[in-house]
Amino acid sequence: MTRSLLPLSAPRRRRAGFTLVEVMVALVIMAVLATMAWQGVDGMARAREGAQRASEGALRLATVLSQFEQDLQQIQQSAAAPGLKFDGASLRMTRRGPGGIQMVVWTLQDRTWYRWAGPPVTRIQDLQDWWVRSFQWSAIRADALPMLTEVATQQVYFFRGTSWSNAQSTGDFAEAPAPGASAPIGGENELLPTGVRVVLALPGGTLTRDVMVRPSQ
Repeated sequence: MTRSLLPLSAPRRRRAGFTLVEVMVALVIMAVLATMAWQGVDGMARAREGAQRASEGALRLATVLSQFEQDLQQIQQSAAAPGLKFDGASLRMTRRGPGGIQMVVWTLQDRTWYRWAGPPVTRIQDLQDWWVRSFQWSAIRADALPMLTEVATQQVYFFRGTSWSNAQSTGDFAEAPAPGASAPIGGENELLPTGVRVVLALPGGTLTRDVMVRPSQ
């Protein structure tokens, strides 16, 4: 009897590949990694957007304050109207423009800080008319520019003598106008302060700005 050299049963070779469990584990790992990567990208995008908004806000604020300072440094004192006056809500001033003297108003209305500027005029009567008109918000609202929003409060102080004081308090007055000269509005000729301090309550905190007053010659 001839014996076979082959074993009765040869061991089966394992087929190459992954089991279903291994595939599922790999998919779970890939999903976790993808989620972590997306969160990282999303966080970077949000940080970039936040930095851009902060930069734009800072630039906007700098531009507004620059305009505010420019207005105060070009005040034109005259016998026709007060050069600078604050009534608790609006800061009014007369400034020298390219074509004459113009009325400028910085006012807080509905939590928005507005700037309104009238046309340059050369006649005393026209300047006084615009001064009176500036007290009617409905008459100048359409031409007022919103400078800052979400402003809760506005406070203004004048530097007189050696200290800061409430802008609505009485200051020093110049000598009475000569007989026959045009009397200023209100019959007063109050001297300009040497500085103006504005305090604004903004969402990010309180902003305080001091500006030296340099009347135009």
